[in-house]
Amino acid sequence: MNSKRPVNLDLTTIKLPLPAYTSILHRITGVILFVGLAFLFAAFDSSLESKESFEAVKETLQESAFAKFVLWGLLSALAYHVVAGIKHLIMDVGIGETLEGGLQGAKLTLAISAVLILLAGVWVW
Repeated sequence: MNSKRPVNLDLTTIKLPLPAYTSILHRITGVILFVGLAFLFAAFDSSLESKESFEAVKETLQESAFAKFVLWGLLSALAYHVVAGIKHLIMDVGIGETLEGGLQGAKLTLAISAVLILLAGVWVW
């Protein structure tokens, strides 16, 4: 095929619309949740071994700033992923499929997620 169309190999010059960024972020939060669940399951397994191990896990989650940050990050990823997933389910039934509807849905997804992420931060810290 001898196409004379221009080829743009510089990906930094491509401007994606807001719904594209929210969709990419939905995929990224899914990966974060998949990886993060391994750590949560390990902590849960450790907490079930004995009363002392439960107290150790509890103390770590209450006193370690790093553990709180990781927990807040996982809750933030979960909040965004759920909100974006609900948006996708609503779009699957035919609501918000237009360009304007997609943009409004992306803005609403970001706004609701930001509120939930702030609430998760207040709850964890």
